[in-house]
Amino acid sequence: MKIKYLGHSAFMIEEGLIKALIDPFISGNSSNGINIDELKEITHIFVTHGHDDHLGDTVEIAKNNNAKVICNAEIGQYLSDKGLYVHTMHIGGSIRFDFGRVKMTPALHGSGIYNGKFMIDGGNPCGFLIELDDKKLYHAGDTGLTMDMKLLEEENIDIALIPIGGNFTMDIYDAVRAVEFIKPKLVVPMHYDTFPVIKADPNEFKRNIKSREVKIMSIRESIKI
Repeated sequence: MKIKYLGHSAFMIEEGLIKALIDPFISGNSSNGINIDELKEITHIFVTHGHDDHLGDTVEIAKNNNAKVICNAEIGQYLSDKGLYVHTMHIGGSIRFDFGRVKMTPALHGSGIYNGKFMIDGGNPCGFLIELDDKKLYHAGDTGLTMDMKLLEEENIDIALIPIGGNFTMDIYDAVRAVEFIKPKLVVPMHYDTFPVIKADPNEFKRNIKSREVKIMSIRESIKI
């Protein structure tokens, strides 16, 4: 599995039949320097919740690539009305696609979608557990620390993408506790430094993780697991 960091909480994952984006906040994030026209041959987009910095450029990218969007039912209805191809799920649900297995996991957050005039219902926020070619990736979405994460220990997760920025999500110290619950082989911090209110030092996070490998990814950097 190849994983590329696109800034904030946005990642690209590639393996076999899938070239997917997770939470594609691209054009609204000036710090990543990425143009959405660079994102070609995208097959799927995973959306954890409806906030602008996660739903991001889903509509334009999905239309440009005829990509399927995987999300909750409320966001799915919003995107279907815009002509997108969607597969909807809800918390705890899992399904096997041709590329692998996906499970929607709990997240403690909001999910409202701002349509330019007012906020509309975005359903429950979530994370995703994505299994590709016997490798498991967990994207926590935006969330606070929750005891539900302890259940993920049994999944033997290969890589966990964990928010550390605080204010809207876990801060560094709660994120460290989350890693202790989940026990992934590799951890990548995300959702920090994009805005002043979520300024955080990923090296401090790394120093506090004693028994797991931590990779601090630069924007556009790719790794393979």
